[in-house]
Amino acid sequence: MASSSGNDDDLTIPRAAINKMIKETLPNVRVANDARELVVNCCTEFIHLISSEANEICNKSEKKTISPEHVIQALESLGFGSYISEVKEVLQECKTVALKRRKASSRLENLGIPEEELLRQQQELFAKARQQQAELAQQEWLQMQQAAQQAQLAAASASASNQAGSSQDEDEDDDI
Repeated sequence: MASSSGNDDDLTIPRAAINKMIKETLPNVRVANDARELVVNCCTEFIHLISSEANEICNKSEKKTISPEHVIQALESLGFGSYISEVKEVLQECKTVALKRRKASSRLENLGIPEEELLRQQQELFAKARQQQAELAQQEWLQMQQAAQQAQLAAASASASNQAGSSQDEDEDDDI
């Protein structure tokens, strides 16, 4: 295998994905763990082979991004032409899903509210949140001030009662 550099886990397909595909493809067949590992290694090697060839095709066409067409050309040049019709079907499905996602993300545009109005509403919400935060901070500060005043009053009261108690002791000493 060409990719045995010590980081095999970084360069393989997740085993859970392979296990799921095996179960879906062969629901009534038990597959040994070493056979599953072999399938993972074969898939990884296949992807490496196709992506390397697609990368070479991409470089020859002076492009910087591998496109689906490069992958299809790589399949053809490596002798996997029989897969191309299925690959094109899957590619079309992927494009359809991507288009649906884009349409779902453009729901904001379909709200009928201009972007400026949405921005104004957002800024208004932020301003309300800042105002609430400021009010909360003010309340906390007032509570701290009241607690500090109560602590001072309690300390002064304790000090006064200590002084009153000691002057009373002095008065009793004078009586003796």
